[in-house]
Amino acid sequence: MESITYMSASAIQRKIMAKEISPIEVMDHFINRIEKRNASINALVDVDFEGARAQAKEAERTLMAGNAKGAFFGIPTAAKDFTPVLPGWKGTCGGIPAVKDTVDVCHSTYTKAMVDAGALFVGKTNAPSLAFRGTCDNKLYGATSTPFKVGYNSGGSSGGSAAAVADGLLPIAEGTDGGGSIRIPAAWCGIVGYKPSLGLVSNSPRPDGFGTSHPFCFDGAQTRTIEDAARALTEMAYYDPRDPFSIDWGKIDFTEALGAPIEGKRIAFTPDFGLYEVDPEVAAIVERAAKRFEEAGAIVNRLDFSLKSRTHIELAEAWCQMVSIVNSESILAWKDQGIDLIKDYPEDISPELIYWTLDSYRRSYRDLIRNDTIRTEVFDAMQNAFEKFDFIVSPTNACNPPANDPNRNTLVREVNGKPVEPLIGWCLTYFCNFTGHPAISVPAGFAKDGSPVGMQIIGQRYNDKGVLSMGSAFEEIQPWAHIYDERVENRKL
Repeated sequence: MESITYMSASAIQRKIMAKEISPIEVMDHFINRIEKRNASINALVDVDFEGARAQAKEAERTLMAGNAKGAFFGIPTAAKDFTPVLPGWKGTCGGIPAVKDTVDVCHSTYTKAMVDAGALFVGKTNAPSLAFRGTCDNKLYGATSTPFKVGYNSGGSSGGSAAAVADGLLPIAEGTDGGGSIRIPAAWCGIVGYKPSLGLVSNSPRPDGFGTSHPFCFDGAQTRTIEDAARALTEMAYYDPRDPFSIDWGKIDFTEALGAPIEGKRIAFTPDFGLYEVDPEVAAIVERAAKRFEEAGAIVNRLDFSLKSRTHIELAEAWCQMVSIVNSESILAWKDQGIDLIKDYPEDISPELIYWTLDSYRRSYRDLIRNDTIRTEVFDAMQNAFEKFDFIVSPTNACNPPANDPNRNTLVREVNGKPVEPLIGWCLTYFCNFTGHPAISVPAGFAKDGSPVGMQIIGQRYNDKGVLSMGSAFEEIQPWAHIYDERVENRKL
């Protein structure tokens, strides 16, 4: 059974369907790993092993009756403790003590797709409150560590999911991405994090059906392989007439992108988009990784991607202002239910969340227009680049993971000795949430301190297959499957 620990979800599913291994055996294996290893990294914050084993027994009966189906049949997975994701489960919206008795009333796009695909849910993974930061920490559950360097942050907001997948506690788990929350922890946990194009994966909140557009927010998966990312996207992508941004592409099999040639593809490498502070070691690791695409016949050039009229702090603060519109609505909804987080429970959330919530109350329509103008400038710069290039490659994060804060408020306050916006200003990811372009983070290498470094690959809008083909090509050129056995498995528990 140990051989399946770091096996892809797709490979395990094929073994289950061939009856080489049973869903019960698979579930017991991963539950045992969670029991032994989770406490040291704090990846999962709520589990139901009894329920998970009951699901596995039912899957076993279905399999033996010859009725098994689904791309993730029998595969243990977990949901992110953020928005309502698993009906009947309690949720804390990212470790907020005052709302810890909230009960989920619906599925997320990921959990519904995975249930339909035959997956089995074990529990929920850690996330920051309201997913409002690029680190994973909160007042109820505390911080999550990257398994590669325990005591240092996993990244966020989908940090619990990323850490669980990297540590072999689960083959696949849910991520959501409103500013990089799939890609940021994927980079620091040495796994694959895919964010789709706008309109491909349904996201239809109510009462504000347009509420995921400032900036664009996406559901997705945390995986260790490109195949699993492609399979998950295939299951999640569909036309939703209730989503105002949904596009009817018909049914697409994204696994068709695996192994597609990238010869002649034009790649623009940027270490910093012309404005970020980026650790020189991180930039060098990613540039070396980007150059390796030339081994598959691609053409790699540096790109002067400059937004010199704006500072990196100004752009990051624009993102904070946009996201706090959605967060403020959630906080006001709780207030209507008698839970006033700002007034009565300020110790339950971070000072930064309080600051940006109060700031949102003071803003005018001119601030909204200003932020949309900034967003348009980023969009134009991206589109200008894609007139000459097929893909843009950059570091995913500007620095290595910070040490977890014992006060449960882990942040990145500076890079290269210079101040950055602490919530998101060190992430080279949120541009794609401004614009809707598809992007993936893949493992690029390791820093001298042992931290994984992620490489972000951005594609033209709706070229999701192209981005996956680039990830697949890099997985072939510079395989990373061995890193979990070599660097994670024997870590101190």
